[in-house]
Amino acid sequence: MDNTPNNKIKNPIHDLRSALDFLATQPGELVSTDVEVDPCAELSGVYRYVGAGGTCLRPTRKNGPAMVFNKIKGFNDISVAIGLNGSRSRVGHFLNCEPEKLGHLLRNSVKNAVTPVTVGADKALCQQVIHFADDADFDLRKLLPAPTNTEEDAGPYITMGLCYASDPDTHESDITIHRLCVQSRDELSMWLTPGRHIDAFRMKAEAQGKPLPISISIGVDPAIEIAACFEPPTTPLGFDELSIAGALRGHAVEMVQCKTINEKAIAHAEIVIEGELLPNVRLREDQNTNTGKAMPEFPGYTGAAKDALPVIKVKAVTHRFNPIWRTTIGPGEEHVNMAGIPTEASILDMVERAMPGKLLNVFAHSAGGGKLLAVMQFKKSAAVDEGRQRQAALLAFAAFSELKHIILVDEDVDIFDSDDVMWAMQTRYQGDVDTVFIPGVRCHPLDPSQMPDYSPSILQEGMSCKTIFDCTVPFHLKAHFERSRFKEVDVKRFLPDFK
Repeated sequence: MDNTPNNKIKNPIHDLRSALDFLATQPGELVSTDVEVDPCAELSGVYRYVGAGGTCLRPTRKNGPAMVFNKIKGFNDISVAIGLNGSRSRVGHFLNCEPEKLGHLLRNSVKNAVTPVTVGADKALCQQVIHFADDADFDLRKLLPAPTNTEEDAGPYITMGLCYASDPDTHESDITIHRLCVQSRDELSMWLTPGRHIDAFRMKAEAQGKPLPISISIGVDPAIEIAACFEPPTTPLGFDELSIAGALRGHAVEMVQCKTINEKAIAHAEIVIEGELLPNVRLREDQNTNTGKAMPEFPGYTGAAKDALPVIKVKAVTHRFNPIWRTTIGPGEEHVNMAGIPTEASILDMVERAMPGKLLNVFAHSAGGGKLLAVMQFKKSAAVDEGRQRQAALLAFAAFSELKHIILVDEDVDIFDSDDVMWAMQTRYQGDVDTVFIPGVRCHPLDPSQMPDYSPSILQEGMSCKTIFDCTVPFHLKAHFERSRFKEVDVKRFLPDFK
């Protein structure tokens, strides 16, 4: 596969439908069903078995296929797609890149960004059908099959909505995926993890007493879903992540002016929700269920419902003919890949600038949902490199506050094979000298162990003890830790179909 960052991708993927068509040509990568499914808990319950993987409750499948449900209870002429990014190999297919090199590809794509362009309404497939919120029969709950992922959820959730908004003063734009709960016929609640750029735009608009226009594009090219998950410092405030998707595809992402708000949306999206984040309006996330629960999140636990969340007042919904809703299960490999691969790219870039040629690769491991755990492959070439592997880990922690654990390994360890990583820990690690604790620092707010009751080092919720597990061989002992070397042979001479 060619992993040049700004080449035109050889497979013809340009939107969700072409991605599904492409997967249909790949054996075992896509399944569909015409059996009616209830979007309330049942749909996610099915996919949990089929291919959720990641941190999802067992039994599940790590590398199961993507899935399309063609008949949704209570909805006509709309289907639901889930799990497209649910395996690293599928993401590699989508981006025409070897799975092990995806972090490097995305790192290079940031450096070759292609600015989005605006097209006319005549080219915007997302506006083939328009529903205005002031119509008497308008109701998000009847119009869109947003799933309730478990029976405890606060309500139906939009889990794969690409939220796009702009700074009210500078007009710089940002795109991110956020937790959106359908609260009424024309209202969504929005949980923004602290530090997200759209939240900065929202607060600035709120200080001025103004609503913030926001579009939510659902069902897009998987390259956009991946690119949208980049975070600072790689993409600072004002950096439009859509330009990374442009680099991945070798051409600009096409945007279109919304019908009811002063904002743009992704022109090829299956569905677009147009709305405004209201100033000084808050609501309780579980106001319709009173369960105290929100929805399943990437660590594998159901998040607590928030007491006071910002509100999006919906103005319109536009969509393609016979649209395809896009969702994800919450925990699982899909989150690992969307969140983790951009993090890998960012760590590679930061460490490369500090110590060129030393960090060979990074894997944002599935066990951490793509956020909490990173495996870093470091090469020591001389005695003076001893200790620099830990500096590389500290750089990663400093830049990405959501990282909790880092495992350092040598260049002969396959970071994508957990058995090999665990082997390194068993044979190249001594807990008393190879563990570095960094207590009392911020981590991801969804880690449920971050509470004072769990550890006396935690002063308040959201703090954690970050840990480095240094499973690299001390440079002066490298000769003592050489792996057994086997004869190089041509396996295909014995097994012609071997892959």
